[in-house]
Amino acid sequence: MRYRIKTHQDFDKEFKRLCKKYSSLKADLSALGKSLSENPDQGTSLGKGVRKVRMAIASKGKGKSHGARVITYTEAIVCADNEGTVILLTIYDKVDRDSISAAEIDELLRSLRWEL
Repeated sequence: MRYRIKTHQDFDKEFKRLCKKYSSLKADLSALGKSLSENPDQGTSLGKGVRKVRMAIASKGKGKSHGARVITYTEAIVCADNEGTVILLTIYDKVDRDSISAAEIDELLRSLRWEL
């Protein structure tokens, strides 16, 4: 099964901010998107269909451990065309913060329900 990739408004805002700092981020995200469309179960499960995926930022030159974190949500509903959806909820630089709180994840999921 293939998965479509969509973005949440919080992801779009943070991605735009990080693109100003890191010139390679668009290409890095493109590679991650291709990988997620084949295998959406990457990363660490945070529960409720949410996962934290480590992403290297090539222009930092330090690998995944010092790169970005992308929080994803995989929809459980499969469309008639046998295609699922992975939603990129948010992204953050590991330098800026260590992790995302459960309350922030719940808020992102609540706002996602309103968008759908």
